[in-house]
Amino acid sequence: MSRAAGVCAVLALPVAALALVVRTGSSALHVLDERAVAAATDVTRSAPVLHDALVVWQEVTQPGWLVLAGAGVCLWVARRRGLPSRALWGVLTLLASWGTSTAVKLLVQRARPVLEDPLAHASGFSFPSGHAAGAVAAGAVLTVVGWPLLGRRARVAVPAAAALVVVLTAADRVLLGVHHPSDVVAGAALAGAVVAGSWAGWAPDDPGTREDDRPAPRGRARGRAR
Repeated sequence: MSRAAGVCAVLALPVAALALVVRTGSSALHVLDERAVAAATDVTRSAPVLHDALVVWQEVTQPGWLVLAGAGVCLWVARRRGLPSRALWGVLTLLASWGTSTAVKLLVQRARPVLEDPLAHASGFSFPSGHAAGAVAAGAVLTVVGWPLLGRRARVAVPAAAALVVVLTAADRVLLGVHHPSDVVAGAALAGAVVAGSWAGWAPDDPGTREDDRPAPRGRARGRAR
């Protein structure tokens, strides 16, 4: 537990520093954020098809849906491979990341960007982005939980796909004008800190971690996929 808390605290320091800057009302950060949001939303307004796609992506990547989907995959891995400890870690880490980002929102209480012609509506506070945090947490957790089932090629493809989802989600929040860029950066960094801290606290205590991390043989992977 102390190992997990220590790793999480160290990695979350940049988020804490950014939150302090936001709370003190830094004019420099505010100007940069506002300019970025204005430029991004101008792009979205000029492309109705892009706007529609962004709204759909916003709904699909709601933090609650990501937690539910991630928990479902974790349970599937537990039954498929017999790794209940790893699956439990995944579910608890997803919930911890979601809860942490929500708590930080309530502490910082940053208002969302104000636009004369809003492109989308989002409730609650702006810092950090729950969508960005959820995408990072889900991508990292599902990669780790599913790692024993992945072959060598999949161990490249899955993290790459997870990273792509994070990038698309981060862009979605700014292009729709519902988050400042600093909100998105903070959300991603905070989720990364929570996942890394959680893994640091769990992995050393699991005797099967090293063995489970070996790539699945091709024959066994195909057999399990039937």
